[in-house]
Order: sequence, then structure tokens, then C-alpha cells
Amino acid sequence: MEIVKRPATMKLPGAWFTGDAWADVIYRGEGDSRARANMVRFAPGARTAWHSHGLGQALYIVEGIALIQSRGGQIVEAHPGEVVWTPAGEEHWHGAAPDQFMAHLALWETDDVDWLDHVTDAEYSGPRLLARDLA
Repeated sequence: MEIVKRPATMKLPGAWFTGDAWADVIYRGEGDSRARANMVRFAPGARTAWHSHGLGQALYIVEGIALIQSRGGQIVEAHPGEVVWTPAGEEHWHGAAPDQFMAHLALWETDDVDWLDHVTDAEYSGPRLLARDLA
């Protein structure tokens, strides 16, 4: 057994995020392990840029209201306890609703992330579907 020392909370870069977001690395596998887990906290209205993951990503919503959209799809509104999966290579963004903070646990494998363009205010403000209605 090993007790893993966690690095300090990091402010996430403006090149990949609109608004203020911070991450705490929960686990970063070494050697043969590709596992990654970060607790990410978003200020109201903050969001990622469009991006995709080489092996997909799961988001477990911890608090607040998360907004998640796949390129060409509708915005999904997810609440605490809900899990949203984006498969490998699927372009998407995720962030907080405009009126409250949001935190999610992000789970993925490898550092193979393709960062793309920022989400426009028009894209961010589109109509929403509730995640529970899609399950």
C-alpha cells in the first residue's frame, strides 16, 4: 500500500477554459496504469473549451448543476449523483450553470486530450435537456 501525496490545487489555464476553474489531482497512474482522476471546481458560467479524450471520459457530478454538450448535440443538464460518459474521440465541453458553482469528479485514461476552440456564449446559452430524461 502507498499513501499518495496530492499536489496543490491548480488554477486551470485560459487556453482550455472560459472563466475560473480549479483542479485537484486525486490520482494519476504511473508505469502501466493510465488511470486519471481529478476533482474539478467551476465558478458560475465557467466551462471547458471543446475537447476530446483518446479513451473517453466519465464525469460524476458532485455539486451544483453541470452543463455538458457533445458537438452537434444538445446541452445536457446534470445534477449531483449523475454520471455522464463521453466516448473516445467525441468532441464535447462541460462546465457550470451561469448562476452557481459546480464540481465534478473527472475520470479518464491517458493524457491524450485534443483541445479545440472555446465554447461561444451562444453555444453555452442553448436549450438544455435533463440528464435524467435521457437515461
